[in-house]
Amino acid sequence: MELKIRIALPSEATILTRIAFAAKHCWDYPESYFEIWKKELTITKEYISQNIVVVAHLGRQIVGFYSIVTVLNDFTVGNVFVKKGFWLEHLFIKPEFQRVGIGKKLTEHALQYCTDNWIDELLIFVDPNAAKFYEKLGATFVENSPSSIEGRKIPVYSFKF
Repeated sequence: MELKIRIALPSEATILTRIAFAAKHCWDYPESYFEIWKKELTITKEYISQNIVVVAHLGRQIVGFYSIVTVLNDFTVGNVFVKKGFWLEHLFIKPEFQRVGIGKKLTEHALQYCTDNWIDELLIFVDPNAAKFYEKLGATFVENSPSSIEGRKIPVYSFKF
């Protein structure tokens, strides 16, 4: 079956939220983290309407998605500083479809989107478990940043075009 990539529909918000939580659970984080991440991992109809959200599907089944958000001004949320620019905010693959190249294809799609739209840098707050994945695709480490989890740092990576 061929992987298809297309723009997400607002009606798919619940499916995308389930994929985000399921994929994040693969890393065996404590349940207390998921309470903190609840807002971050919940995809709403409004979120899909206001951002670039793209899904990958095999047949009729959505197997992954990514989103790119535009940050117009630098801001701070809690301890986390978010720089003005374009951010790959989500890239999640259903656990049973991980490690078969779907994440790579979605990332390549996002990078092509940036190139086609004259975006010269795509920033990412990277889950530490996914750093090697992004490095293999050409992202470069920028800095470690405080995360929404108290006392935890996460790496920020960048793709430059």
